[in-house]
Amino acid sequence: MTQANEGNTSDLKHGLKSRHLTMISIAGVIGGSLFIGSGNVIASAGPAAVIAYALGGLLILLVMRMLGEMAVLNPDTGSFSTYADRAIGRWAGFTIGWLYWCSWALLMGWEAYVAGKILNSWFPLIPIWVYMFAVIGALILVNLQNVKSYGEFEFWFALIKVIAIVIFLVIGSLAVLHIWPWSQPGAQGFSNLTAQGFMPNGFSSIITALLGVMFAYIGAEIVTVAAAESDNPAREIRKASNSVVWRILLFYVGSMFITVCLIPYNNPLLKDATWGTYSVTLTALGIPEARHIVNFVVLTSVCSCFNSALYTCSRMLFSLSKRGDAPKSFGSINSKGSPSVGVFVSCIFAVFAAILTATNSMDVYDIFMLATGTAALYVYLTIACSQLRLRQKIEASGQKLEFKMWLFPGLTYAVIFTIVGAIIAMLIEGTYFKEVIYTSGLALFIVILGVCAQKFNWGKEQQAALKEEKNLG
Repeated sequence: MTQANEGNTSDLKHGLKSRHLTMISIAGVIGGSLFIGSGNVIASAGPAAVIAYALGGLLILLVMRMLGEMAVLNPDTGSFSTYADRAIGRWAGFTIGWLYWCSWALLMGWEAYVAGKILNSWFPLIPIWVYMFAVIGALILVNLQNVKSYGEFEFWFALIKVIAIVIFLVIGSLAVLHIWPWSQPGAQGFSNLTAQGFMPNGFSSIITALLGVMFAYIGAEIVTVAAAESDNPAREIRKASNSVVWRILLFYVGSMFITVCLIPYNNPLLKDATWGTYSVTLTALGIPEARHIVNFVVLTSVCSCFNSALYTCSRMLFSLSKRGDAPKSFGSINSKGSPSVGVFVSCIFAVFAAILTATNSMDVYDIFMLATGTAALYVYLTIACSQLRLRQKIEASGQKLEFKMWLFPGLTYAVIFTIVGAIIAMLIEGTYFKEVIYTSGLALFIVILGVCAQKFNWGKEQQAALKEEKNLG
């Protein structure tokens, strides 16, 4: 690897500013699952959900440190896929790049669906699928512009989320301290933290909740993709990696602690997808129209997630194309500096989800989503293995690193063993058995495709290179 080169970004225009990347790094760890999906985690693990979020946050902190080490040295729009290519082998970069693309491309369909449902609840005369196509079309237009447009949208989307969470933390803290005067009975102090047991379903429930927690955190790595299109990628990646700890502690662990203090973990509304954690808590605190307020925040959150997913998917296809692991057309750049073909291709599942919604067949989409249920864990495992191999090569060459993983190689091995252990535990425990099996099956299928491509296309590339070298000789 060479010091801070541009990697595969030579055709992309650098338009992201420091303020954009700051908000992108914040938005990356605040998805709709924080406002809605966290209710299921609390319902399954009880107040001990705080531990699940803290453990998941610690794992993300270490993963981001490892990714930051590689990205500061060599910023690249392909991020961990490129590093896996160099560290483990081309098949690994191919596999994790396409698995990550599938994960985000499928998630876009659900984000569009949630946005459509919220808009339909406000204006029911227009069907959900029409709203879905409107959201898809609008965010395609954003991503076909220069990268600064994406940065501006993410800046404002993230700012709304941050303001909402800060207000929630302030009001919730006042209620915990018995200062908030409008709370309903029982929604004050620390009583719910231990009223029915801090860990009512045992320690195993924390392990079970881990997948839901990891799903919530995925997106933290997007900043290493986006930073490659900034003027000073190494500086921005270093800043984002260093600040991930306070973002996780404030937004996730802080929010969950406030919630489990104020709301009984077995409140049935926590598992109701039409409510969500924030709505239930704010309603108990006497906030009028809390559901509509939170739904507005969730709407901006899912649009932000869709926007980031589309950006990330198109850049991953761009990187794969430049490495010969995707059709060359996927690397096509329009006059604005956007990989336009990649943008359109990445929306294929979102359009499919809108069609399924129009035909009342959205349940079919659940099967596809199962195939990427544990993709985050495989991505993080690949990052750890890549950092291990590349760090060993760097140290052997005597090259100096400005940004390092702590306590190498001990913590790197600890992350690898933890992720493998979590996957095995999920298989044994059974709650997420299908997700692990389906994702593993998809990953295996992509590996087979990669191996076949390596023997066919990559073999052709090597022959062409040898032929050119012979002609030059």
